[in-house]
Amino acid sequence: MESKTINIITLGCSKNLVDSERLMCQFEAAGFTVLFDSNNAAEIVLINTCGFILDAKEESVGMIMDYVAAKNAGEIQKLYVMGCLSARYRDELTAEIPEVDRFFGKFDFDDIIHELGIQKRKDLLFDRKLTTPSHFAYLKIAEGCDRTCAFCAIPQFTGKHKSEPIPHLVDEARILAQKGVKELLLISQELTYYGIDLYKTRKLTELIRELSKIDGIEWIRLHYAYPAGFPLELLDEMAQNPKLCKYLDIPLQHISTPVLKNMRRNITEEETRQLVREIRRRVPGIALRTTFMVGHPGETETEFNQLLDFIREMEFDRLGVFPYSHEDDTIGYKNLDDDIPHKVKEQRAEKLMDVQQSISEKIASQKVGSIQKVLIDRVEGDYYIGRTQFDSPEVDGEVLIQHPDLKIGNFYDVKITGSDLFDLFGIVG
Repeated sequence: MESKTINIITLGCSKNLVDSERLMCQFEAAGFTVLFDSNNAAEIVLINTCGFILDAKEESVGMIMDYVAAKNAGEIQKLYVMGCLSARYRDELTAEIPEVDRFFGKFDFDDIIHELGIQKRKDLLFDRKLTTPSHFAYLKIAEGCDRTCAFCAIPQFTGKHKSEPIPHLVDEARILAQKGVKELLLISQELTYYGIDLYKTRKLTELIRELSKIDGIEWIRLHYAYPAGFPLELLDEMAQNPKLCKYLDIPLQHISTPVLKNMRRNITEEETRQLVREIRRRVPGIALRTTFMVGHPGETETEFNQLLDFIREMEFDRLGVFPYSHEDDTIGYKNLDDDIPHKVKEQRAEKLMDVQQSISEKIASQKVGSIQKVLIDRVEGDYYIGRTQFDSPEVDGEVLIQHPDLKIGNFYDVKITGSDLFDLFGIVG
């Protein structure tokens, strides 16, 4: 087969990134020249789309149309689309954008490989071509979700929660460690549900213990834990396991019990408060990242102010906010009126982030004078840029260090000498 160049464009979350990395490994083994999110010329383009909320859908459609124009101009030969948007709206997209050679679902990996005329390498099932810096990688431990949150369409195109067996994940993590990966970021739609479908009980703690045995892995980080029914034994593991970062990404979404009920989150205000208190009690010094949604149908001004007060009180280390998006194929779309104007949603989101900015600045300033273990990610201008165990790549703060000679991918003890709104400044030695 004549060697061809394929460009993989990846939109959306880190779970999509892992899917792209797996395909890239197969393509490269088959002799393709593989590009990632590149502007360089390629005969074939494969777009891995996101279909979560309106903004993500618009970005995905915009990217598809950009490459339709490139195909019409003769700049590329073949255009394929996969991922969440393609899974969610395949029939509509096929009818409306016939210039795309083929639309694939989110999990149609074998079909994609077959379409490109290559043989699947079963010996590479747990291997990937990393697009992250070589010292950290995402480890997708499950796909799908059994939850029925009113605002979320993800279960419609990912299906039910499906855990990857522990031996498979350990094999994948070992391969990553051999490539130089030191930090594993565990991801799924619902991390704490891991294992129930395979083992009839939650197995996240056991998985972490097995991953911790792998030589070379020094940090394990947890993303996307569901608060209702949270397995508290996980906190005991975090408190005593030096490889498990004292960091937890746990989207709470709201604090008002009526809003949480409308969201179908299966938790109340008091249960949420009790959980946050218990997490901090069992794991002193833990960094909590959370996400809130504003403008959900029925959210009153009083309930929004209740959320602001909760954020001021709890002082979360990291926080994101989403204005509610009235997504088709969701329970909320079918049963609730999108009764809050878009402008009000945006104003509430802005107010919430204004409150969080002052909290983030305060938390950052409290680290000045401390010694932090820092993993160096890259060089930028006059600074080496790294992260503490309390910061995940791309979404959290960083540590900026002026030094003549540090090594990317190494850990250093750094004295924190200053801070700004989100980031820290430090020196080594």
